[in-house]
Amino acid sequence: MASPAPHLVKNMRKQAGEKPYQCSKCLKKFANKSLLVTHMKVHTEVKPYQCFECLKFFKHKSVLVTHMKVHTGDKPYTCPECLKKFLQKSSLELHMRVHSEEKPYQCSECLKNFKRKPELVSHMRIHTGEKPHKCSECLRKFTQHTNLVRHMRVHTGEKPYKCPECLNAFSQKSYLDVHMRDHTGEKPYKCSECLKNFKQKSELVIHMRVHTREKPYQCSVCLRNFTQKSHLTRHMKVHADGKSHQCS
Repeated sequence: MASPAPHLVKNMRKQAGEKPYQCSKCLKKFANKSLLVTHMKVHTEVKPYQCFECLKFFKHKSVLVTHMKVHTGDKPYTCPECLKKFLQKSSLELHMRVHSEEKPYQCSECLKNFKRKPELVSHMRIHTGEKPHKCSECLRKFTQHTNLVRHMRVHTGEKPYKCPECLNAFSQKSYLDVHMRDHTGEKPYKCSECLKNFKQKSELVIHMRVHTREKPYQCSVCLRNFTQKSHLTRHMKVHADGKSHQCS
């Protein structure tokens, strides 16, 4: 009796869920040999597909095809809401969550939901205390790579964010955003009690203590309280002589 054609064998295995080809490295199973051969490239340094523009190598042809769009500028996937374009369908699908309330990734500890898996992974470090990103200069550790990048500017002195008005430079974009309000006069933070406006949220927080009479900073010597940390620092000079007298 003649053996069934190879394509029929593949279809039969697919329908039956049979996966006779197993990876010797990770034990993952595949329905046909060609899929196993493709998979094995994950465990090797073989990268047979080369970009003729930048000469970068790739393990899979499909990854090369996607990469080539970087050079051609081709972005075939368009968001129907804001018309932003993307190289990959998966990137568009992730982007679409910006326009929806969908948050499919949930933290198992606090049940907070996130739109993207990397956001959940980063958030989980709050619970685990993991800080995988270490500064090579001072060995300080960070939960996120972006925080490490910002921190490294303390050591390098790099200030990549320049003011277009006065050419002042800043190490972080948030610092530039606050500085730009000196030029625009914008004061986006409003006091709900007296309607006074402020350039920075921290200024509003300090101002609100005028209304709440909160004084969170206490002198450890005389127990006097202050609304601002700078006021406490200035006050502590009174005790610089080591005397523990009660302040008036």
